[in-house]
Amino acid sequence: MQNNRNYFIAIALSVLIVLAWQFLYMNPRIEAQRKIDEARKAQQQTIEQVKTPAADGQAAQPGATAPSGQAAATETREQALAKTPRVIIDTPALSGSINLAGARLDDLRLKDYHETVDKSSPIITLFSPADTADGYFTELGYVGTDATGSVPGPSTLWTAPEGAKLTDKTPVTLTYTNEKGLTFTRTISVDDHFMFTVADRIENTGQAPVSLSSYGRVTRFNKPTTPSVYVLHEGFIGVIGEDGLIETKYSAAEKEAVTPPKATGGWLGITDKYWAATIIPPQQSAYEARFSHFTDGQPRYQADYKDDAFTLAPGQSVELKNLVFAGAKVVPVIDGYEASYNIPRFDRLIDWGWFYFITKPMFKLMDFFFHYFGNFGVAILCTTIVVKALFFPLASKQYASMANMKRMQPKMEELKAKFGDDRMGLQQATMQLYKEEKINPIAGCWPVLLQIPIFFSLYKVIYITIEMRHAPFFGWIRDLSAPDPTTIVNLFGLLPFTAPTFLHLGVWPIIMGFTMFLQMRMNPTPPDPTQAMIFNWMPLVFTFMLASFPAGLVIYWAWNNTLSVIQQAVIMKRHGVKVELFDNMKGLFRRKPAPSK
Repeated sequence: MQNNRNYFIAIALSVLIVLAWQFLYMNPRIEAQRKIDEARKAQQQTIEQVKTPAADGQAAQPGATAPSGQAAATETREQALAKTPRVIIDTPALSGSINLAGARLDDLRLKDYHETVDKSSPIITLFSPADTADGYFTELGYVGTDATGSVPGPSTLWTAPEGAKLTDKTPVTLTYTNEKGLTFTRTISVDDHFMFTVADRIENTGQAPVSLSSYGRVTRFNKPTTPSVYVLHEGFIGVIGEDGLIETKYSAAEKEAVTPPKATGGWLGITDKYWAATIIPPQQSAYEARFSHFTDGQPRYQADYKDDAFTLAPGQSVELKNLVFAGAKVVPVIDGYEASYNIPRFDRLIDWGWFYFITKPMFKLMDFFFHYFGNFGVAILCTTIVVKALFFPLASKQYASMANMKRMQPKMEELKAKFGDDRMGLQQATMQLYKEEKINPIAGCWPVLLQIPIFFSLYKVIYITIEMRHAPFFGWIRDLSAPDPTTIVNLFGLLPFTAPTFLHLGVWPIIMGFTMFLQMRMNPTPPDPTQAMIFNWMPLVFTFMLASFPAGLVIYWAWNNTLSVIQQAVIMKRHGVKVELFDNMKGLFRRKPAPSK
């Protein structure tokens, strides 16, 4: 029993992890996906029944607090795009258009990312107009007073030069002049990735001073179609001044708006698993931020800010600059923006989790191997080798402790025979034996406990980073972030039917289960029948439970088990302890003698 204590601790911890995953993530995800499919069919039927476009769905002019008010959305995306004048966006990474009504970014697609692993599938649509059911947009405007006159807001029609087109080489300049002599000149530029720069110049050509303040908002109507999970934050996010990182779930905002204290510096927006839209307001001005959910008209989620008011005297002008990130959360790109624009903690837009100090370096290591080998699956294998090498001294102590425990087994049996039912005497004698032989019975636990954060960090990297999305390995694994698509139930695709989800068992989970079986057979079967049953059935249980995990994580676990078997065999042999693997394997097929009569 002592020999297997460390292993059973590892099993218990692993079972806890897997059960939590199954009940907190997989079961809700399967059920939610069914509902999503049904909702999509119903929505499609509704769209087909729409015969005429709805009335103008633009939001009402924002008041003195923040933008609000949105009409119900019933139009198709094509109808909404054709309804207002637009400026085309065409860069190496983006396609879409700027809506001149409100100067909104409400039509944006990501050229390099497709909805499925099939390159012929549609590219990802990030932003859609407010008149559609999937409305999602970013808007920058101003809040004024009666003396200010009308200022740029949701319904303001900006003017663009004829034939204007926004590319990474050619910015676009929009203009608007109100009835009070205020002239707004907006220059929008974009780089070759996902960062827009919006520079406004406001000139007071009127006869009286005016007071106004700027605002910005990221607004979306729907939550992501895939259900949220505990290990990943999706929803509102921002770094607000001294308050630092703030993450607010959609469900929390539905109950009550989150309004951090007025701050200077930072950013705010909405994040999904792989995509995000954020606004980086002027970093020298104080502003009020808010994460909220509105139900007036079209229900919507909104991250917005409003600057303190400033005054423009006649003949005076002022310049303001906002940055808008809208695109894929590519790690080097996000890190580059943080450094080049001096955006505080912008790398936290990617949810690295509690073990940030482990997770991000692990990604960097995997990314290094990827750039060397060109395959993230190979990068996972190489990263596993590096992790095993780093933990080799601890693993050596663990297996040495196990070897010493095995060597002490005959003496332990003598003590059991000597003390019989005297548990206190047996415990004292056992501790004395450990002391004489210089054995620490819990030394083998520490490597297992220390590697749990490593496992979580690797899972986090595979699950959240867009670099893993649709990243192939070899053979049938075309997406390391998705489960193994094969299943033994239909003979790995030879039979023409799809296996039920709960019976889905791919090739790599089977390989992982076999390597786990070999690893457990490195130690003798426990004498206790209950422990022996757990010992025998655990690999099979894990095989089915991990079948729904990302293929990259299952490949890592299978490879890690294989390296552990080799490592344990080498260390035990060095300590003069017999490797039990082959004898234990033979014992499985050896017939037990019939009980004597």
